[in-house]
Amino acid sequence: MNRLLEEAFRGFASTSLAGRRMDFVNPAWPKLEVAETEKQITVSAEILGMEEKDVEVLLSDGNLILRGETKSETEDKERQFSERFYGRFERQIPVGTDIDENKIEASFKNGILKVVLPKTERAQTKGRKRREWLTRA
Repeated sequence: MNRLLEEAFRGFASTSLAGRRMDFVNPAWPKLEVAETEKQITVSAEILGMEEKDVEVLLSDGNLILRGETKSETEDKERQFSERFYGRFERQIPVGTDIDENKIEASFKNGILKVVLPKTERAQTKGRKRREWLTRA
């Protein structure tokens, strides 16, 4: 439902009482990019405005789970104005169970979370055999 609303209101904007532009898009919902090769799956998430300590990364039952929470407060006592935003997100990305959990790497820089999930040797071999079979046909 959030995605439907996000698409419907994309591009619409208004100005808050403090004079800053506000988009009607959930800023806490990260945009994802997923890439897969024979050896690994790479997930990049755009989590702007958050810090590394605000984000949790888990691998559970073949799903990469990204969770986070952001809080923003603005107060202008001179104008008797205050504004608060609280956003929480959770994204689950199916990556399968053939991941070498001991070699997972994650980095967070400039609002971009990058998680590299190396595949097990078994998964890499299985992928090669399928391709070899297809080329022989």
